Amino acid sequence: MSTPVINHLNAELATAFVLALNAKRYHWTVSGPHFRDYHLRFEELYTAADGTVDELAERIRMLGGIPLHAPAQIEAQTKAAISNPGTKLAPKAMLQEALANEEATIALMHEGIELANGAGDPGTADLLTRFVQTHQKEAWFLREMLG
Repeated sequence: MSTPVINHLNAELATAFVLALNAKRYHWTVSGPHFRDYHLRFEELYTAADGTVDELAERIRMLGGIPLHAPAQIEAQTKAAISNPGTKLAPKAMLQEALANEEATIALMHEGIELANGAGDPGTADLLTRFVQTHQKEAWFLREMLG
């Protein structure tokens, strides 16, 4: 299969890992008057991102590639922002960072859908089409929470 599609899927995989890790960071470190709401929302955000990891990796294998798996690979290929882990984020900053990363992921998935369609790979296009809807829903929730 197409090396550009496999490379793109690895960028998707790296981004999914970072989205999941960021969501866990928010979940573990959020505080304030709306703690419970944020804590639960960030757990849902984690579940959504983590839910894409295995299928992305398996799709890469189906196409003959090797899924990235090392932290250095993830950091090098992610399209999501990784904020300074030593910085304590306020809940609003967590929501803003998560929303920006969801929007970047949606754009990346749109690119991947077009790339897969151009390579004659409807399976990858279908997978990304399904996942883009998940990220659109998460972005909507985050926008609503930000007001």
